[in-house]
Amino acid sequence: MLNKDFLTLAGRFGTPLFVYNGDVLLERYQDLYRFIPHPRLQIHYALKANFNPAFLGLLRDAGCGIDAVSPGEVEYALFLGFDPQKIIYTANNMTDAEFEKVYKTGVVMNIGELSRLRKAGKAHPGMKVCLRFNPDVTDGDNVRTMTGGDLTKFGILLEDIDEVLSIVKEFNIKVVGLHEHTGSGIQKPESFHAAMKALMSIATPENFPDLEFMDFGGGFKVPYKPDEERIDYVTLGAGIAQRFREFEKQYGRELNIKFEPGKFISAECGTLLVTVNTLKRNRKRLIAGTDSGFPHLIRPVFYGAYHQVFNLSNPDGKEEVYDVCGNICETGDRFAEQRPLPEIREGDVLGIANAGAYCYSMGGIYNLRAMPAEVVVKGGKVISHRRRVSDSELIADITGTTEKCDMVL
Repeated sequence: MLNKDFLTLAGRFGTPLFVYNGDVLLERYQDLYRFIPHPRLQIHYALKANFNPAFLGLLRDAGCGIDAVSPGEVEYALFLGFDPQKIIYTANNMTDAEFEKVYKTGVVMNIGELSRLRKAGKAHPGMKVCLRFNPDVTDGDNVRTMTGGDLTKFGILLEDIDEVLSIVKEFNIKVVGLHEHTGSGIQKPESFHAAMKALMSIATPENFPDLEFMDFGGGFKVPYKPDEERIDYVTLGAGIAQRFREFEKQYGRELNIKFEPGKFISAECGTLLVTVNTLKRNRKRLIAGTDSGFPHLIRPVFYGAYHQVFNLSNPDGKEEVYDVCGNICETGDRFAEQRPLPEIREGDVLGIANAGAYCYSMGGIYNLRAMPAEVVVKGGKVISHRRRVSDSELIADITGTTEKCDMVL
């Protein structure tokens, strides 16, 4: 999309505004099938990355599955028309009630704790499950998003395989899948191979004779910084497919191979548009204050994540160095710090890139500021618009009433 397209949308729908490019979304989804040449590849989008309904509808119609991590996500995916057979439920620290609710849907459960596996077997002997193991491979773009190794809460240790097999045998559990996930934004391609090798080490016909698939999670990295090179996913994907074909020969029959990307599919399709309301110079700092804040895009504050910022209104202006800040009552409310940008003027519209994953979905209403509107664009046309709720609607939702109430002290 061109600057003028974003500016047109900002003028039509106001800011802050999330814009999602459906063509880029579907291109990234199809990229995975081009990169990993395996005839039984199945992609399950990590719904937690972005739950916009129109956005998800595009993926559903393209044949994508869903990686769900809560009963709410399972119910939502079913509501949107996703095939239950294409949904995997991977939750951690689930309650018994949550377990039973999802069990009734027929969706495959991915269990990552010995105690939960035992409870599942007792409650439903003979049930089909997928088992999540800790691959003991640590990688990712932030320590808080690394899901392998000693510090993670996720998965069963590979060294506990004997106890797993004992529970499976005791309750006649049918293990149809094995799963691992290393982390988000994996930095080293070799980590994919190391994690696959670790999971394959226990995936023998003797241990798990009923396997239907192996699931190697997500974590495919996308570039966030302008000088950041893309990983060679063509070479990596070919290696993944070859490794899996060799594993199938050892196992003795063909299996499905699954991945559960979120960021890779959706990050680059999204842009958050904000308007600059205030400019101020604090001695050596030039601060551009916008009409959004970290509850709308928390990754820079939460992870120290980098998002490119573009001055859509004045792209050819003289470059200066800015802190691009939000409207929240927190000093750390910055989208970018000491960032060289074309001259920013009050009223300029800025675009914050790579806002399609873990941005709106991690949002909130801190300071009682509603979440932004969202639009989905495909083929140059707006196919969906979800408006921003008003302050009155936000208060009505919080209080459960539109009536004014007296404060009781």
